[in-house]
Amino acid sequence: MDYFIEMKLQKNSVLRPNVLLNNVYTQVHRRLYDMQCTTIGVSFPDYRIILGQRVRLHGSLDELKRFLSIDWLGDLKKYCTIGDIEKVPPNVQHRTISRVQSTMSQSKLRRLIERGTINEEDVKKYKIEMLKKGLDNPYVELVSGSNGKLHRRYLQIGEPQNESVSGEFDSFGLSKQATVPWF
Repeated sequence: MDYFIEMKLQKNSVLRPNVLLNNVYTQVHRRLYDMQCTTIGVSFPDYRIILGQRVRLHGSLDELKRFLSIDWLGDLKKYCTIGDIEKVPPNVQHRTISRVQSTMSQSKLRRLIERGTINEEDVKKYKIEMLKKGLDNPYVELVSGSNGKLHRRYLQIGEPQNESVSGEFDSFGLSKQATVPWF
């Protein structure tokens, strides 16, 4: 994780900032998936309560060059500024950025109803518990490539740590173990 690329989302009247972030992140995911890449991680350096207007990709110089070797952003490039590949500054902190999922969801409830393993009274109890245990993590909303439906990918931003941890990333640039530089 010695290098990074920073993408800055530009404010415009056509797309709301969160919609633009969702669209750009979808394209990042598609490119990572097409590359079958497990060595590039993603970070959101402006994260506070929301993910913010910058996305960074972290990896080796060769992998980031390979990532940029085709026009992966398409029409969205008019709404983004993509920086050059730069070296990560020394003495930065590191964080994990991973997916977090609720143990209770509307789709799980739907499957329980379809199977007939839950009665009407339990459905009401399930919905109450589901609302109590809802996630308030930041998320990106993506369109599924397989069925075209929207789904939210909730993110867990780990605590800052002084040492980096090596490992693999998924096709969303996320990992429960591997860290990305945070600066």
